[in-house]
Amino acid sequence: MTAAAPLMVVDGAGVVLRWSRRAGEIWLRSDSEAVGRTALAMVTRDLADTGSGPLAIHDVDGNPVDLRIQVVPLSDGAVAWGVFEAGPGIARPGMPTAVFDILHANTHEAFLVLDPALRVLSVNEAACALCGTTADAALDRPVAEVCRPARPREFEDLLRTVVTDGTSFTDRTVQLDPADGPPRERFVNVSAFPLRDARGVVVSMTDITQSLRSKRRLDALGSVRERVGRSLDVVTTCQELVEALVPGFADIAVVEVVDAVVRGEDPPLSPLGRDIPLRRAAFRIEGPVSRAQAHPVGDVRAVPSPTPYSQVLSDLRPRAVTLDSATPWLDADPERARAIRDSGARVLLTAPLALRGAVLGLLSLYRVRPHDAFDENDLTVAGQLASHTALSLDNARRYTREHTIAAALQRHLLPPEPASRTAMEFAPLHVPSDAGAGTWYDVFGLPGARTALAIGEVAGTGIDAATAMGQIRTVIHSLAALDLDPDELLARLNDAVVRLAQERAALPSSDPLREQPLRAGCVYAIHDPLQETCVMASAGHPAPLVAHPGGLVHVPQVPMGPLLGSRDGPPFATVSVPVPDGSVLALRTTSFPASDGPGADPADPLRVALTRLDRPLGDLRDDVLYRLRDVTGRSDVLLLLARTRAFPPDRVATWPLDFDPTAAATARRHARDRLHGWGVSEETAYATELIVSELVTNALRYGAAPIRLRLIKDTTLTCEVRDAGGAAPRLRHARTADEGGRGLFICAQLSHNWGIRYSARGKTIWTEQTLP
Repeated sequence: MTAAAPLMVVDGAGVVLRWSRRAGEIWLRSDSEAVGRTALAMVTRDLADTGSGPLAIHDVDGNPVDLRIQVVPLSDGAVAWGVFEAGPGIARPGMPTAVFDILHANTHEAFLVLDPALRVLSVNEAACALCGTTADAALDRPVAEVCRPARPREFEDLLRTVVTDGTSFTDRTVQLDPADGPPRERFVNVSAFPLRDARGVVVSMTDITQSLRSKRRLDALGSVRERVGRSLDVVTTCQELVEALVPGFADIAVVEVVDAVVRGEDPPLSPLGRDIPLRRAAFRIEGPVSRAQAHPVGDVRAVPSPTPYSQVLSDLRPRAVTLDSATPWLDADPERARAIRDSGARVLLTAPLALRGAVLGLLSLYRVRPHDAFDENDLTVAGQLASHTALSLDNARRYTREHTIAAALQRHLLPPEPASRTAMEFAPLHVPSDAGAGTWYDVFGLPGARTALAIGEVAGTGIDAATAMGQIRTVIHSLAALDLDPDELLARLNDAVVRLAQERAALPSSDPLREQPLRAGCVYAIHDPLQETCVMASAGHPAPLVAHPGGLVHVPQVPMGPLLGSRDGPPFATVSVPVPDGSVLALRTTSFPASDGPGADPADPLRVALTRLDRPLGDLRDDVLYRLRDVTGRSDVLLLLARTRAFPPDRVATWPLDFDPTAAATARRHARDRLHGWGVSEETAYATELIVSELVTNALRYGAAPIRLRLIKDTTLTCEVRDAGGAAPRLRHARTADEGGRGLFICAQLSHNWGIRYSARGKTIWTEQTLP
């Protein structure tokens, strides 16, 4: 008799329907682990086909279990079998064979029983269907002939190991040649168990072709979603796509993008015109490239028509095409036909990279392996891949467009290369970033043959940084005209930047610019060739390098003030640096790869170039550029080189004046004589005499001794009167009856510019006149 309750209940296919507590104790599996699985795979590893001997039962760890079982049909009318634990004396001859026959005949898995020579002894219907044969045709034939593995020798060696070593294996993936029907790749999951007594093999096979193809599609989707779109560069995005698809989803991938899209322009609407060129942006192949490319990456040309590529760009529908020697459209594109032949590509899937009806490019995928065709599911996945890529490309295109505009705006806001002055020549170097930035430099001519140099950088990139740079440059221009010392100019400039930052903070909350603080760094320096000094101040910006004619290169210890836009921080301070004639000042942005301090790199490209000053300044600038490494496109690099030159001493005249009423007449006489020697026109000389007279008279009336008169003939004629007084004169508009108050008014009318410069020793009032 059997036990009161079965160990398990299986259906006609050998699948467990019910699992008892006793079965769980024997095979160490819970109910949830057993129900729904094939009983044969769980209860035994080695099947003995002896006719009457017991099954070799094993637990989950492969340990043998001393157990005899009995299988009887249940009487409830259902197609189900009860597996009972057999007590002593109740096992009937042939019962184990009955168990095997039930599972062997009815399971959905393909089962084959092989003899030691790997010839088929038994095969079930599932195996016949999988191998495309019948039971009669399969019997007594080598298993490799029945199953047709793609690598028969490797398959047989694997099974022969089971026979010789008595070890089993499970879940090995094997590729089979196509059976009857469409010529497509097939893959099976193979497990094999030895028959101990008969020295044969039981082989179990499950078709996993669809699951593998589904996994390949899911892996491709996941890879593209993870890797494509991380960059905001059009070409890099295309390269990310081909790297995500090859070799997993395709053997060859080509991405071509409408050439205008690479530049950030709007993509054309479909259907794409025949004359619109596409740029080959990315190419990848599994294996050597050799001659597999029809055109090199970067090549720009229109798509030939009629071809599947032109059709896809016309109706925006992906296509899968078989490639062979008889394919008619290959004649329209001989180079592509040659590449297809050389690569061995057998199938093509091409999909449009389109968004909202606009064409951004074309994706072409090829497979080389025989029978590995694209199906409808692959077309669906390719459409999803293309849609994701098109969105990423459009984001990159918009980014490129914005930063192209920003770079163009920056170029137009930067000054042209400044012309050389009498006491200084210039050579700027600008290596712009791809995104555009807020770096700038400026050169101003100041009265007294002096030159002001400025260089700075607004934090951030793009249009906002370039616009802020233009605003700051405008403020610097206005402040420089006031002839302020560097520290005072930076203080006033900081006040202006603080106001601009407040305006930015007052923008609507929906404006992203509101969350970006406005900060900028700047260095402002004034070179005086008559004193051979350079006075400079810094607002959070590195100090210039100074190269002397003797070969010494150093960085002055300039006190670094706070960044522009800061409300707090120490006041700006100046330092005066001696710069003999022939010295070179190198002002650069923070992104310039230069090292400062005692531990400065002796191989620093700027320092190396500045050690040789015996060459034109333009050659020195080019030498610096050639020595730069890995800076192009990543950040905005700006360098301003300025070489000092001696000011001609015969074009400067200085006279000390007595502090008495005759000083004005004396000053007029000195001016008249010197202007005559310089060949200045009579009209200009007469106006200068009036200016000198008025300025000296004002110094006598409102200033203090000593008084000094200086005339400088440069591109303009500068007249300076300095006294030790601290009173600030102002321009008045005198009434008709007033006897005085017209001095500065007269000076302003006779000159094109005038101003006041203060120092620790007093003040200097100056005028500039244009020389014909």
